[in-house]
Amino acid sequence: MITNSESGTNVNEIAESIYRINTPLSVVPGGFSFNQYLIAGDEPLLFHTGLRKLFPVVLEAVQSVMPAEQLRYVAFSHFEQDECGSLNEWLGVAPRAVAVCSKVAAMTSINDLAVRPPRALSDGEVLELGAHRVRWFDTPHLPHAWECGFMMEEKTRTLLCGDLFTQPGVGAEPLTESDILGPSEALRKGLDYFSHSKNTREMIDRLAATQPTTLACMHGSAWRGDGAALLKELADQLDQ
Repeated sequence: MITNSESGTNVNEIAESIYRINTPLSVVPGGFSFNQYLIAGDEPLLFHTGLRKLFPVVLEAVQSVMPAEQLRYVAFSHFEQDECGSLNEWLGVAPRAVAVCSKVAAMTSINDLAVRPPRALSDGEVLELGAHRVRWFDTPHLPHAWECGFMMEEKTRTLLCGDLFTQPGVGAEPLTESDILGPSEALRKGLDYFSHSKNTREMIDRLAATQPTTLACMHGSAWRGDGAALLKELADQLDQ
């Protein structure tokens, strides 16, 4: 469903009560996209805020699913503008909301940046959202940033995997079962935005052990299938 015809921002449900909010931008040749993921329910959570300048259209998209003031958590993988650039704008419209991030992100940035103290999660900690529950995984320097981490929604087995499997293009297909590893690897090899941590395979194997069936990618289409196998294929590619 397109929620803003000028920006092309659109909303689609990719798993039970989990919505991809997608905005296409022409920041690179061939286009690019920025996604946020809204877990609706008793204690709603938004994963990624989007760029500060995109706040109005992302807000409009959230409002198409639920009243934005009901948001309880605003989470993100690591500290970059497309991840948390409009954090304080969201905390402004949702008076009960708090930022959710890793303990390192809280220590280095969010304790100072956010208008309210964040909820800093430990590695493996679970956040109960009512019908949904998310588990935090610390993944320092995977793909980049010391404070990086991902969330696994355990009911739907949806891995909110941030910049893993970043795909070029506008992400026109909300949820795909087609190859995303090939396009994402072609982009990575051109830009090399991975930090190549010595613990990369260990961290990816830990994510694969959660047996995700949906990968909620920040750039491009979300993906459905054997997430564990695809993560292990990514690890093999990175080993090369």
